[in-house]
Amino acid sequence: MSRWRAEARAQGKLLPDGQSGPKGWTARDKFAVVVETAALNEAELSEYCRERGLYPEQIQTWRAACERANDWDQAASRQIAKETKGDKKRIRELERELLRKEKALAETAALMVLRKKANAIWGQSEGEDE
Repeated sequence: MSRWRAEARAQGKLLPDGQSGPKGWTARDKFAVVVETAALNEAELSEYCRERGLYPEQIQTWRAACERANDWDQAASRQIAKETKGDKKRIRELERELLRKEKALAETAALMVLRKKANAIWGQSEGEDE
């Protein structure tokens, strides 16, 4: 049986690996089956399934999964774009806040330097405690 499988796979036929049945098929093989069977009528599909040990319902399930995969990709892209936009907005807000705080800190530092210079020149006034 395994030799037969190896020969069939060498000829390009789509078969699952080992004794695992249809669950052993790779995503690539499942997609190839969906593509191959897309144009088959019911009788041809049944023959195709018999040759490969599949059920038509499995192929329908795989086809639906392929369709959902594309839908998921679009929905995920929209969600990621929405999150990215929100993240960029938050970053801009944080950068603005940081800039405001840096300016306030620079102003405070400048006032402290001025105060020291004024105290050095004129001496400490009576109302100030340092």
